[in-house]
Amino acid sequence: MNETLKRAISGAVYIILLLSCILYSKESLAILFGVFLVIAVFEFCKLASLNYYITIPIAIISYYFLWNKNDVNINLWTGISVFSTLIGVKLLLYLYNAKKTKFQLGTRYILLIGYIIIPFILTNYICIGKGNRYNEKILITIFISIWTNDTFAYLVGKNFGKRKLFPSVSPKKTIEGFIGGIFFTIICSVLLSKYYIGTKNIYIWIIIAIIVSIFSTLGDLIESKLKRVAGIKDSGNIMPGHGGILDRLDSIIFVVPFINLFYLILYYVS
Repeated sequence: MNETLKRAISGAVYIILLLSCILYSKESLAILFGVFLVIAVFEFCKLASLNYYITIPIAIISYYFLWNKNDVNINLWTGISVFSTLIGVKLLLYLYNAKKTKFQLGTRYILLIGYIIIPFILTNYICIGKGNRYNEKILITIFISIWTNDTFAYLVGKNFGKRKLFPSVSPKKTIEGFIGGIFFTIICSVLLSKYYIGTKNIYIWIIIAIIVSIFSTLGDLIESKLKRVAGIKDSGNIMPGHGGILDRLDSIIFVVPFINLFYLILYYVS
């Protein structure tokens, strides 16, 4: 089968499965991301040389008991969000440290928790709107914003890009593409928030669009560096033409903790 066709088919299956589960119910979303989590943990363990016989049960148990926001104390939610955000900051320092190679064993287990397990749990919280009601439109808008950022960063970079954004990790990304991605993601987010979600607080979604553009790009760069250090091209091969689950979800799992932190700031100041 032609590689482009194979990539298109697997990508379409992924998008249909993702959107169907998000739209159906919070339980179907939880099941899908629970499966994604197990695969992602397995891929990360291979990438980071960890024992998945230990980590996968830990991931499943953690996910099972924490996935439903309605049953989680706000202080606990704040704690795991802040912890995951701090892990994100550590990975950003790792990205910008040219001398950094592999993490020590204990640090790799901590990264597994903060970079992989907790973001998959927090993704379920994103869909909780006013009155603790499940609102699938929130997560769908975030995913569409990520896809918009990726698409327009590529298109703008390909046609107008001259200055490399991070050549040591991703030679194809450009500063012009990065700026273009932010610009079109903001437009997309404003339109979706107004005509799809139906909110009057459009400024909140402008901020979320900026968070999505910046941190989804950084999440992609971080995973690229982790793969370079590990000496592999893809995190897995479950999606023909796309790689593994981490290759597809590296943006969302890095973005989600920062969006949750933004939600919490709004919660505490409101």
